Amino acid sequence: MRYVAAYLLAVLGGKASPGSGDIEKILGSVGIEADGEKLKRVISELNGKSIDELIAQGREKLSSIPAGGGGAAPAAAAGGAAPAAEEKKDAKKEEAKEESESDEDMGFTLFD
Repeated sequence: MRYVAAYLLAVLGGKASPGSGDIEKILGSVGIEADGEKLKRVISELNGKSIDELIAQGREKLSSIPAGGGGAAPAAAAGGAAPAAEEKKDAKKEEAKEESESDEDMGFTLFD
């Protein structure tokens, strides 16, 4: 990941197609010694490609990955977990209410 990040930094810095020296210089500036094999692979995979297109393709791939939550099936399987979750939500609301009341005691708010 650090090699890709360094490549992107070089592109943002004005290099249309950064070479190994450019990436080594960026990595070296933060004390990272570059691995030649990894560096060659990153350059060969990214060289000549549009960074904007690669980012768009990556976003497309990420959008197809489930992000958790799970929908109704896990909630139904949990059974008794739903009431416990409701109690936790109520407790958090109470804490938030108490915190906001304690701010009033100080005579000012965050936005004064």
